[in-house]
Order: sequence, then C-alpha cells, then structure tokens
Amino acid sequence: MSTLVRHFGATVRELRESQGWTQEQLAEHAGLNRSYVGEIERGTCIASIVTLDKLAKALDVTMARLLASSRPGACGLAAEAQKSET
Repeated sequence: MSTLVRHFGATVRELRESQGWTQEQLAEHAGLNRSYVGEIERGTCIASIVTLDKLAKALDVTMARLLASSRPGACGLAAEAQKSET
C-alpha cells in the first residue's frame, strides 16, 4: 500500500489511543468491524469516504483534520488535531 494509506492508518491508531480505546471500542463507536479497523491501522486497506466519515465522527475530529494529519511528515499532528477539536 502507499505511504499515504500507511500514514492514515497510523493517524487513526494515534487518535484511537489518545482516546484510550481499543480497536474494538473504536469499531463499536464507528459502526465498523474490529478486523477492518485493524486493517486500516496497519495500512493494508484503503478506507472509503463513508468509512472516513464514520471514523472522524467516532474520533470527534473533522474529516479534513483526519486527512491533513495523515500527510507524510505530519507525525504527531493527530494528537494536536484531537486537542484542537475539543
């Protein structure tokens, strides 16, 4: 998978962990399967726009913020995105 997909997965993982959630808890909040959340976090699949929306809502960030934090070189921005949204 592309670097962008891997960075997106890392951002999702970072935001999930900042909530203190397991993959199961994020999946429940987003209405997704836990194994699918794991695939997204590992960067082994590409999330659809619908899934992106579900993840952003569950993680309480905007879709734009979630994508912007996923840019290569934006390490650590996911936590800042979470803080600025609250």
